Amino acid sequence: MTTHSSKPEVSHAALDTAATPPVAGRLRIPTGSLWLTGVLLLVTAVAAGLTAFGDFLSGPPVMMGSARGTAIVLLVVTGPVAAVAMAVGASGSARAVVVWLGALAAIVYNAQMLLYGTPFNSLFLLYVAMLGLSVWSIAWLLLRADVTDAVAVRVDDWMPVRPIAIYLWVVAGVNAVIWLRAIVPAVFSADPSTVLTGTGLTTNPVYVQDLALWLPLAIVAGVWLWRRGPAGYLISGALLTMWVIESISVAVDQWLGSRADPASAVASLSMVPAFAVLAVVGLLPLIAHLKHVAP
Repeated sequence: MTTHSSKPEVSHAALDTAATPPVAGRLRIPTGSLWLTGVLLLVTAVAAGLTAFGDFLSGPPVMMGSARGTAIVLLVVTGPVAAVAMAVGASGSARAVVVWLGALAAIVYNAQMLLYGTPFNSLFLLYVAMLGLSVWSIAWLLLRADVTDAVAVRVDDWMPVRPIAIYLWVVAGVNAVIWLRAIVPAVFSADPSTVLTGTGLTTNPVYVQDLALWLPLAIVAGVWLWRRGPAGYLISGALLTMWVIESISVAVDQWLGSRADPASAVASLSMVPAFAVLAVVGLLPLIAHLKHVAP
């Protein structure tokens, strides 16, 4: 902390400097990142449009309705968010790069849902292209643009890192408990496949992704953010973005899945308002995060 001085103006200047960390030069985005994401957005629009409005899906009606809901959100929410964030990020905005990465993560998540959560169909190679391009877009942006340090140097001292970290841990913990409550009894039952009843799946890609990748990443990101580590700022903001988009996606896929088969227990209209509220709630920590990143 700055000690009291006989010259108050020096103390104020020091405080001003502490509140506004030095900002590095303009954030430069590699051309390769723009091209990769641009091609990804084109592939995603085609794949999502054909999934939502074409006749390519098979399986239980509830799952086809759910897949169409996922595709519609990819088409009208995730893709446009990624496109706008990329355009603004290309001009040097660190905030936009955080959102861009979060939208890319949402595409990774839902590309796997379409790959492993729908029976093999004529759109398979488009789904593979979505997954590959989204993963490589993230890797290229992280490795070539050095956005981790570029974002960290633009974070002010007032970001509420501990409340945001606690939010990450709570969401990760609650999700893990909900999934394990279904998985553990099934694993130790005479017929473990009962956990998949009505889905037509051989395994659940939500369980796999969340428990193996996204929930552990949220826990680690919370630890890094709590300690104000550079990676914590970037990954926590991207995850918060992804969770808002995914809440919207779940609300829509539950709605369309339930409409496709109202008798199915796999999707429920009661989950629609619940996830709509979660999307709104998730905006609060995301806004609290982004407003403390210098534009």
